[in-house]
Amino acid sequence: MDYNSDEKSDISDSEIEEYAEIPYESLRTGTYNVWSIRGALRCPFCAGKKKQEYALKDLHQHASGVAKGAAHRSAIQKATHLALARYLEVDLGFGSVQASQPAEPKPQPDEPEEELLCWPWIGIIVNIMNEAEIGKQLADSEFWMKTFSKYKPLGVEVFQDEEEQTAKAIVQFEKELNGYKNAHDFEKSFEADLHSKKDWIASGGNVGSHIYGWRARADDYNAKGKIGEYLRKNTELKTFSEIIRKGKQGIETIVVSLANEIDMQNQNLVEMQSMVNEKSMSLNRMLEEKDELLQAFYAETQGMQRVAKDNVQKMLQEREKMFHDLESKRKELDQRTSELSKREALTELEKQKLEEEKRQNAERNNSLYMASMEQQIADENVLRLVKQHKREEEEALKKILQLEKELDEKQRLQLEIEELKGKLEVMKHLGDDNDIAVKTKMKDMAEELNDRIDELNNLEALNQTLMVKQRQSNDELQPARAELIAGLLEILQSNRTNIGVKRMGEIDEKAFVMQCKKKYKGDDALIKASKGCSLWQKYLGDPAWHPFKIIETNGKNEEIINEEDQKLKRLKAQWGDEVYRAVTVALQELNEYNPSGRYVVNELWNYKEGRKATVKEVVSYVFKNLKALKRKK
Repeated sequence: MDYNSDEKSDISDSEIEEYAEIPYESLRTGTYNVWSIRGALRCPFCAGKKKQEYALKDLHQHASGVAKGAAHRSAIQKATHLALARYLEVDLGFGSVQASQPAEPKPQPDEPEEELLCWPWIGIIVNIMNEAEIGKQLADSEFWMKTFSKYKPLGVEVFQDEEEQTAKAIVQFEKELNGYKNAHDFEKSFEADLHSKKDWIASGGNVGSHIYGWRARADDYNAKGKIGEYLRKNTELKTFSEIIRKGKQGIETIVVSLANEIDMQNQNLVEMQSMVNEKSMSLNRMLEEKDELLQAFYAETQGMQRVAKDNVQKMLQEREKMFHDLESKRKELDQRTSELSKREALTELEKQKLEEEKRQNAERNNSLYMASMEQQIADENVLRLVKQHKREEEEALKKILQLEKELDEKQRLQLEIEELKGKLEVMKHLGDDNDIAVKTKMKDMAEELNDRIDELNNLEALNQTLMVKQRQSNDELQPARAELIAGLLEILQSNRTNIGVKRMGEIDEKAFVMQCKKKYKGDDALIKASKGCSLWQKYLGDPAWHPFKIIETNGKNEEIINEEDQKLKRLKAQWGDEVYRAVTVALQELNEYNPSGRYVVNELWNYKEGRKATVKEVVSYVFKNLKALKRKK
């Protein structure tokens, strides 16, 4: 965190000492950091200056110079640099430098750069009394860990001295600069209570029951006894500058490693961006192909609508012509009846013949009239069903087109989301944690990504709603199709025509008859075939029997007949391949057209091509063959 030294001063020179306490506490708590990312010392209050890295003594000289500098310095600048100088002296152990010395101060003997310290940082506690009532507690390592917990020790080892009835302890601190600060504060606490090493030596052995403590240095490292052995075994003698230099080298190694890793990540990002571009191009091509197919579908739909309209007009014209023909014949018969009624019967036989002819003419006239009415009602029903089915098909088509439009929008949003994610990853890898502009840009991109994801979720919800409505439309369309089948069932009941009504899921009994004729004669063959066909038709209607399995074909799941089903195996062994084929065909038809009910359903069928017939084909066929079908009827 840096401090802006250019802000206007709002304190007087007399308040500098008092105001300096605020930045000093911020330095102690870590709010302001004197260490750069490269491990060098820096001034946190002079951000943007040309010189950013200092040695410890140079940084102290800089802080002291600004604190007691020229008049053009603001009071806040003096206060902050006074706090920095105090932090270097008190918390980092740098000796006080006289502001009046014009030349660079010489290193003092207690400066961290010149003084040999035990590293990792070690604190020493002596004169731990082993009194009977409290000795067990004071010799316990956990007791000292809790006592000095504010200095964050890593561990405490206690060494007993049986002859002097006292104990000594080693307090272990972290290797990093935080450990150095905690060890320094540990020593300062004993100095403040006049229980430092200097006081220990000055007491001449008359120390009472107080404990003394200090940081381990070269004389402790080279001393005899358990403390010296422990220090020589577990620590090294180093100056503060050596430790800083070593840490700096470690940081530089880490920086080089991170730079290499960043290069690899950048290469991966380039490859990912290339993959995203390829997928984007592929998706664009797919969208273009889909648009072409959609245009072709629109053109074909318009053509179908024109053909249907022409067929309806043609049917109306033919119906009108037939009505006039029937009316003409009825009038002719009325005229003939009138003429017959005026004739006089000369003999009884002639009268009887005349009555019989009149009766026959009346019956023939009535039959023609009833046929005309039935034909008119049938034509009206067919027209009504065709119009209703056409209207429902148009509504279903509109919903399908809307679903396709929503799918296009969903694919576009997914593409935008992937591009935003790729850009966000690039910004994360290339951005600097201290670059506010990059952070702001990343935040805006993240918000835009969240908006796109929300929009995609809303679109998916709308898509689900449209799919539900489409299914409802399909459900509503099925009764209309069933009514159309029922209305045309009598006309299209023969499978000798190209278009007819087929009972889907019904087993072809011919296969059973042919197989039974090979084993039985006469009526026995027909009876056996009928019983076998009825039995297997009953098996097909059992929802608990589902002899299917799912396989993956070209990345899609497909449901096929499970030839390993035991019941089907018995069928094939008992009745042969032709019956087996007839039963499996009916089973597949039931699974496709009525999997839940498992009963036979009627379906419009194109016998010529062996597939389900469309409404357009049925209507065209009916219009084309209407006269022939009427004559047959």
